[in-house]
Amino acid sequence: MIGLLQRVMRNVRGAEPAIGYEESKRLAASAEAADRRTLARHSQLRPELLYYLASDGDAEVRAAVAANEATPVQADLILARDGDEKVRIDLARKIARLTPGLSAEQHDRLREMTYEVLGILVRDQVPRVRQVIAEVLKDVADAPPAVIRSLARDSEIVVAEPVLQFSPVLTDEDLLEIIRSSPIPGALAAIARRARVPADVADAIGASPDAAAIAALLENPSAQIREETLDRLVERAPDFTAWHRPLVLRPLLPKNAARKLACFVASNLLTLLAERRDLDPGTIKEVRSVVMRRLGTEEKARPPAAAPKPSGARPAGSEALARARKLNSSGALSESVVVTALGNDRNFARAALAVLGNLPLEVVDRVLGAHSAKGVTALAWRCGLSMRAAVRVQVQLGQIPPAAALQPRNDGRYPMTEEAMRWQLEFFGDIASEPARS
Repeated sequence: MIGLLQRVMRNVRGAEPAIGYEESKRLAASAEAADRRTLARHSQLRPELLYYLASDGDAEVRAAVAANEATPVQADLILARDGDEKVRIDLARKIARLTPGLSAEQHDRLREMTYEVLGILVRDQVPRVRQVIAEVLKDVADAPPAVIRSLARDSEIVVAEPVLQFSPVLTDEDLLEIIRSSPIPGALAAIARRARVPADVADAIGASPDAAAIAALLENPSAQIREETLDRLVERAPDFTAWHRPLVLRPLLPKNAARKLACFVASNLLTLLAERRDLDPGTIKEVRSVVMRRLGTEEKARPPAAAPKPSGARPAGSEALARARKLNSSGALSESVVVTALGNDRNFARAALAVLGNLPLEVVDRVLGAHSAKGVTALAWRCGLSMRAAVRVQVQLGQIPPAAALQPRNDGRYPMTEEAMRWQLEFFGDIASEPARS
């Protein structure tokens, strides 16, 4: 029996030089703890000697026995109740790794004893012991169901989270039962991040008061969220800004949800919403209308820019347009003139873009006011500017953070296709599809 237990529990790692029985007995009785530790680590040691060393007075010796895959299960039962935390952690790591390999065809008594060791460790008072088991078994398909369910309901999130997020052993009913039981903080978010979140489970998370779990659910593209559930979350979303971005980016966003989101998400998300290509034409038109109305309202609500100092006052409005038109008619309105104006005459720079792009000044302001890197890049393309100048326009006129600005391709050209840039311009107004000049 002992020989059978040793053969089953041993993980073959390549032959280790055997130690003679008499030499083994001598080292086991040595007064030097270092001798006994070396012996306890040996994968070819006879099981009776490992059983003997499981009660050694030195904790490091017992830890070596606990980690040794040749140790008989009877010794593991002793070590599972060891007073030293490290001993139990090393044992937990080994037992969790070996348990899934015990098939039903193997010795019933061996399986029972191994599961008994595992059961003791799963109830250990030290969270780290239970955590080690959870981390090893989290993605094991044939892990003992009772152990997995116990770990999933653990009082410590560091123990429960790996199993809740990854374990294939947990059924949909298991997950629903855990959700209904008012689990510990973080448990619902772990379930929401699973690779497969069925509709019933998503409904239950969506109906909960756990805002962080709902955010995780919305961020999970594989979560199956019914349209009715999504609509309810959109209704609640104005109070939870963390939901806004994942809702705007949610795959297969229902048209009702898209219309509602356009009414309250932040300006930087409005352009993302309007750029979605999976909505029907009617919904796109409605969303664009709401987006443009909001952008226009927000632009008017901004406090006026500080008045320029009296000395060297710059032309604004119609005066700036007249100057830009005059320069353009003489062929002097070049890219370098626009780039120079970006740093010292924003009013003229805006007017120059309007003239070069053959656009109303209001449309130029609408594009710049949206703070969209794609939109401003398309505007620069329309005006015949180089992509290098387009980066300056994004940052200095569009107020786009440098890290978020679109950059030229390796060959210096625009990173967007002409079709994509035309689409951007069409979004901001009824604009002719061709740029003013090449």
